[in-house]
Amino acid sequence: MNITSPADLKTYTLQNKSGAKLTITNYGGKVMSLWVPDRDGKLGDVVLGYDTAAEYLTGKQYFGAIIGRYANRIAQGKFQLDGKEYQLTKNNGPNSLHGGPEGFHKVLWQVEPIHTKEGEALKLTYTSKAGEEGFPGTLTAEVIYTLTDDNDFVIDYSAVTDQPTVVNFTHHSFFNLAGEGAGDVLDHELYINADQITEVDDTLIPTGKLMPVGGTPFDFREMHPIRERIGDKDVQLKIGNGYDHNWVLKKKDVYSLAAKVREPNSGRVMEVWTTEPGLQFYSSNNLNDTIKGKGGKTYPYRSALCLEAQHFPDSPNHSHFPPTTLRPGDKYIQRTAYKFSVYH
Repeated sequence: MNITSPADLKTYTLQNKSGAKLTITNYGGKVMSLWVPDRDGKLGDVVLGYDTAAEYLTGKQYFGAIIGRYANRIAQGKFQLDGKEYQLTKNNGPNSLHGGPEGFHKVLWQVEPIHTKEGEALKLTYTSKAGEEGFPGTLTAEVIYTLTDDNDFVIDYSAVTDQPTVVNFTHHSFFNLAGEGAGDVLDHELYINADQITEVDDTLIPTGKLMPVGGTPFDFREMHPIRERIGDKDVQLKIGNGYDHNWVLKKKDVYSLAAKVREPNSGRVMEVWTTEPGLQFYSSNNLNDTIKGKGGKTYPYRSALCLEAQHFPDSPNHSHFPPTTLRPGDKYIQRTAYKFSVYH
């Protein structure tokens, strides 16, 4: 659906029994705010963004967004499926990023408040027509946001298609567990349940090699402050200007713990659980104090972290990566949850 005026924009809020609160806009399904308690029970907003839905029209495009049809990068914006080559819109140097310039982050979603067994929820739907940003097939997508009484923000994705296509959804909130606008996240402590990353070239496209994290700044198998190694002289860190890589998750169960973050001052903890095989950790290396967010606050360098559960970047061009092809009669299903708690 095209946006004809700011009047098309709407906001919706979920609140649980403990007072935690989630507000979204139908534009890109973007999470505008997420209020969760600290160790003293004080609520704080832990996602970067803007005060009004209208500001998202011209603001940083991925703040809090649903990302699709294909999260992350596809090399040269090209892939082959069933012997036919498809050319996508390029919007990241030579590559396609996050579904193209007019991806799911820039469309109006239909939003319906619903009740689920886990709590109050919002059901978002969008139909992406065949050829949109170059992707084959008409894709009917549904995303359900639930805020549980346990302070879990749960995202359930599903999609069906009328032609073979590729699908890779993710969520793109920029988190700061000290509170949005509270400075950088370098003292956040991070654990990622992964032994490998997908090594990338100088355009952040996977080379195809799965690189062991042992002995590198990418080893978060035990908790480390982000600050500790982000400045190391490492080729992969230099390419990403910090962390901007996909971790290959260790999966014992289909739905399992991917990552855990702790913020020492507030005591907030966030766990990421997902059905997905990969997790992109991005240390917001392109924030630079030029973006005015909520309350007129500016967002400085590395003032947030993104943990994007996903299939691997450029999977359609790497046959040994987990496949992202969706065919008629099949259903794309993903569950990712951001679970909030505290420690003392």
